[in-house]
Amino acid sequence: MSTKAYYKHDEIGAKKPGFSKTRSIIEAAFYGNNVVKVNTLKEAYQLAKNSPGTVVTDMPVYRGEEFGLEADAKVLLFNDGFVTGRCAAARKIAGEPGVDCDDLDNKVMDAIYDLRYKKLYHAEVYIGLDPEFMVKAHLLIPENEENILYSWMLNFQYMTDDYVKMYKSSKPIGTESDIYIISNPQWKHSEHSLGLTYFNTMTNCAALLGMRYFGEHKKGTLTIGWAVANRNGYASCHGGQKRYNLGAGKSYVASVFGLSGSGKSTITHAKHGGKYDVTVLHDDAFIINTDTGSSIAMEPTYFDKTQDYPTYCEDNKYLLTAQNCSATVDEDGKVVLVTEDIRNGNGRAIKSKLWSPNRVDKIDEPVNAIFWIMKDPTIPPIVKLKGAALASVMGATLATKRSSAERLAPGVDPNALVVEPYANPFRTYPLVNDYEKFKKLVAERNVDCYIINTGDFMGKKVKPVDTLGVIEAVVEGTAQFKQWGPFEDIEIFEWEGFVPNLEDAEYKAQLTARMNDRIRFVESRDEFKGGFDKLPEEALAALKKVVSELA
Repeated sequence: MSTKAYYKHDEIGAKKPGFSKTRSIIEAAFYGNNVVKVNTLKEAYQLAKNSPGTVVTDMPVYRGEEFGLEADAKVLLFNDGFVTGRCAAARKIAGEPGVDCDDLDNKVMDAIYDLRYKKLYHAEVYIGLDPEFMVKAHLLIPENEENILYSWMLNFQYMTDDYVKMYKSSKPIGTESDIYIISNPQWKHSEHSLGLTYFNTMTNCAALLGMRYFGEHKKGTLTIGWAVANRNGYASCHGGQKRYNLGAGKSYVASVFGLSGSGKSTITHAKHGGKYDVTVLHDDAFIINTDTGSSIAMEPTYFDKTQDYPTYCEDNKYLLTAQNCSATVDEDGKVVLVTEDIRNGNGRAIKSKLWSPNRVDKIDEPVNAIFWIMKDPTIPPIVKLKGAALASVMGATLATKRSSAERLAPGVDPNALVVEPYANPFRTYPLVNDYEKFKKLVAERNVDCYIINTGDFMGKKVKPVDTLGVIEAVVEGTAQFKQWGPFEDIEIFEWEGFVPNLEDAEYKAQLTARMNDRIRFVESRDEFKGGFDKLPEEALAALKKVVSELA
């Protein structure tokens, strides 16, 4: 499937699919006489290398010529000032209750008008790496923001001969048009002190204003790509997927869902001590075809934290760009990165596809299991959910702690336990769409569903060895699940040191409280955003059944 790059004569005009006021405001800017097209990664690299404030390190880009760079390309570092995370409070979605599109459209008009004095760069990439699903995206960004442009082209799939042929050979996705995104990181407005990220995902466009952090551009682009996938029969996934190749023609495909910092990347890239031959799809963004169960990666590279990767560790061999890290000169006189979040929290880097040696763009085998990653202190390291409604609603009420990748509005408690449906804060469509798609995978495709806790269990830290241990037992078929206490639809694999005691009144009270938190969350969706995220009665009933069994 591919998007429309142009319209036939009779497809242009008011009330035609793909056209809206916001889209018309944004797309026109791409054709201005102050726009310069950036066609290759080599061009983007040179622009970023020479952009004011760029640190050109002496760390080489490993095998850069294989993906469009010169052989002598170096890792580039750029820092964004004090802003080092995303800002959910700045997001405005056209069509959601309370969003004044006329006001926001007028602000975007003025923002574009003010850019007429600047040189603007126009780049193109693909989102989705298989002919079954490929969306072309366009970015327009001012001069002096070349590092964002370069990282954006690296993060998604730039235009190689092979991918251009692949895209041209794919069938159009209905009336879906290309994605158009305009960005001005230096924009300021008295009514938007945190900036503005304004999306009209029904017509595949967005304005990212006042956003210096590259992650806003990555996730802003994925926001629209996931919306396109949702409209066309796919479950949009913020998580990781890998295939365990078990020999004798057997395999096991596992999908893990969690927010930044939850452990989804660690789980996805875990080598398990060499016990398995593993194939990785991606650790952050993919889609699942709900009819076939196959999965497609949305991007080729990895936007990863640098906190756990010291400067000279082997993993850093695969760095392409870095953001919000420091630099120093080593004993050899080389300028090198200083990672490990010394400068600030949420230091980031883009790693090449080569970081994971067994990467694929598509896994044809149907997914076998979904793992909801939660940092809920009342959940043991792993439980299994029976029943499609409970399995899906537990994903809709995925509980976790906030990560350092978030830029919070004043007064928001960074330590509070929060619910983020399906670990995807970038959804722009009704919540019921995700609920029904994941329910379908469980009910019709017989996908198993688990919760794994990567935080702490009643004050005791669940370590990576515990998490990987329970997953390995599931993959190998050695995990012995049994009914968990009074719960008809929840089974437990008792992991040593983390066996819950339902006879403990305090534990039982806390577990009841956390389940009631989920009930309140689902009930609150009836009025939230005018019912935009209302879930079916069966979802609430599945949660209430669990609480009643605890009584």
